[in-house]
Amino acid sequence: MLDVADLDVRYGPIRAVKGASLHVDKGEMVALLGANGAGKSSTLLAIAGALKAAAGSITLQGEKVDALTPEHIVRKGLAMVPETRDVFPDLTVIENLKLGAFTQRHNKAVESKDRNDVFTLFPILAERANQAAGTLSGGEQQMLVIGRAMMTHPSILLLDEPSLGLAPTIVDRIFEKIVQLKDLGLTILLVEQNVNQALEVADRAYVMRLGHVAASGTAAEIATTYDLKALYLGA
Repeated sequence: MLDVADLDVRYGPIRAVKGASLHVDKGEMVALLGANGAGKSSTLLAIAGALKAAAGSITLQGEKVDALTPEHIVRKGLAMVPETRDVFPDLTVIENLKLGAFTQRHNKAVESKDRNDVFTLFPILAERANQAAGTLSGGEQQMLVIGRAMMTHPSILLLDEPSLGLAPTIVDRIFEKIVQLKDLGLTILLVEQNVNQALEVADRAYVMRLGHVAASGTAAEIATTYDLKALYLGA
C-alpha cells in the first residue's frame, strides 16, 4: 500500500529525517515510534505532501507520489489526521465533515454513506451534528478530525499522536475506534508517544531516533526484543 525509501526531510540546514525507509501493507496497522524530535511527524507530513522531501521516494499503491500536491495525494486515497487536532471551530460537526468530503462533492450518495458510516463509528458526533465544533470536548474533536479524514474515502490513514492531551479513559475509547477502523479493512500508519498502547494495537512497528529508523519488527518483537529506552534516548 505504502512504500517509503531513503526519505530525507530538511528544514533549511536542519536534516530532520535521514534516509528513513518503511512500508505498510494493505490492511496493516503499523506504528511509528520515537521520542520527540525523532522525525516521526516530519515523515508523515512528507508522505502526505505537506512537506517536500529533500530526497528519497514515496510510493502509494504502486504509484510515485512524492512530487504531488497534498490535494492530489488525498485523491489517490491517503488521508492524514495531524497532531494539532484542528477543527473549524465556528462550523458545525456536519459542516466540518462536509469539508472533508470535497473529493466526493460530485457524488452525494457516497458522501451521504460516508457521513452515516462516521456517525455509526462515532455516535456522539451524530448527537452533536448541529453543534459548533469549537464547543466539543477534546476527545470529541479528535473523533471529528478522524471522521473528517474518513470522509475523503481513504485507503490508508495516517494518524499523528491521536492520544495527545487526552485523559486516559478517552484515549482508550479513541484506540477502540482506531482498531474498529482497521477491522473494517483500513490501512493505518500510526505515530504515537504512548508506546504500550501503540504496540497493543499495531501489527508491526518502526522506531525512529534522531531522524533514522533505528529498529523495526513485529509489535511483539519491538516490545520484547529491543531496549526501547536505549533506542529512544541513546542510553
